[in-house]
Amino acid sequence: MELSRPLSTVTPTLDGDVLTVLARHDVTFTTGQLHRVLTRHSEEGIRKVLQRLAKQGVVQSDRVGNAFSYRLNRDHLAAEHIIGLAGLQETLLNRLQVRLASWNVPPVYAAVFGSAVHGSMTVDSDLDLLLVRPDDTPDALWDTQVDDLMSNVTRWIGNDARSLQFTATELATHADEEPVLHNVLKEGLTVAGTRAWLNEQLRKRNG
Repeated sequence: MELSRPLSTVTPTLDGDVLTVLARHDVTFTTGQLHRVLTRHSEEGIRKVLQRLAKQGVVQSDRVGNAFSYRLNRDHLAAEHIIGLAGLQETLLNRLQVRLASWNVPPVYAAVFGSAVHGSMTVDSDLDLLLVRPDDTPDALWDTQVDDLMSNVTRWIGNDARSLQFTATELATHADEEPVLHNVLKEGLTVAGTRAWLNEQLRKRNG
C-alpha cells in the first residue's frame, strides 16, 4: 500500500486523495487550497471530485462569496470508515509499538524510516524499520521475533518489510559509518524507545 495515499487501497482515483486530505484535517478547504496540497492533480479535476462527493453527502459544500468551501461531513455514515482509512499510517505505527512492547526481549530503540516517512512509498516499496537490540541478546530468540514481525507487517500492509539491525554497542560504534542513523534521528518515526536515547548515542560518538 501507499501510506501517503491510504485510500488508494480501495480507490486509486483522485477521490481517495481528496478524501484523505479532508479526513486528516477538520477544517474547510477551497478548491485552490486543496490543489496546493494535491499538486499532482489539476484544480479542475479536484473541483469535479468535490462536486461529486458533495452530491453523495460525504462532503459539505458552503458558498463563501463567489467561491465554495468544502469539508468532510463527519456525520455521514461513511465518515468513520474514511477517517479510519486516512489514518492507516498512525494505525500501523500504533500496532508496531504494541507488538514491539510485547516481545520477550524488546528493542532498545526502533523507528520507521525511508519512503514511508518521505511520502514516496508505493506498492512496490519496502517498509524500512530500524531495530536496535540489547547487547548479548540470544540470536535465535531475536531472529525469531524479527522474522515474525516482518511477516506480520507484510500481512498488515501488503508491502515487504526490511529491517536495519544493530546492537546498542554496534550503533554507538558505527554511527559515523551509517548516515542513515542520522536520517532516522532527523525524520524517523519512533515505535520503541525514545528519540532522546538515539540522539545521546550519536552525540557521544560525534563528541
